[in-house]
Amino acid sequence: MANADSNTFARPEIEPAVTTLLKTPLAISMDLFQILDCCQQYADALIENYDNTERMALCGRLFAGLEMLKSSLIAPLPEHLIQRLTVNVAEPDNYRCPLSTDSETLREYCSALTLVLLQRQQPLEQEDHITGLLFELINVLAEDLKAPRFIRTDAGLVMISGGAKAEIH
Repeated sequence: MANADSNTFARPEIEPAVTTLLKTPLAISMDLFQILDCCQQYADALIENYDNTERMALCGRLFAGLEMLKSSLIAPLPEHLIQRLTVNVAEPDNYRCPLSTDSETLREYCSALTLVLLQRQQPLEQEDHITGLLFELINVLAEDLKAPRFIRTDAGLVMISGGAKAEIH
């Protein structure tokens, strides 16, 4: 059995979830939804973790994911994501983000909170609140970006909010 100060495991074939998560690469080939999923996994692991080293690593990975997300938000949506964001019948009021801000601003808020956590200048109680707020904002961002955007019509795809199909989100 490994001691408390060791970084080896009693059973090396059973690796802690955080270690596995940190080993999972962020790749430039990932699409918007894959990056969002990674960010959500980092935030989820962060909210339940009190090991300083792992928290710093998770914050670093989360920040990197949020930076990758910045590029994905301005890139055209690939066809497979457009299909996932398309519905046959729209209910516009069901897809509204609870915040009245755009995705890029919400991503910037998440990045700013991640940087605050990386600086480690706040008391532990405030760190818990900041981590909780970051977790909530990342989930709001993911829900908003994964909400249907397009509706199929006889004339082709149109934005649920009206207008022609946009190539970006």
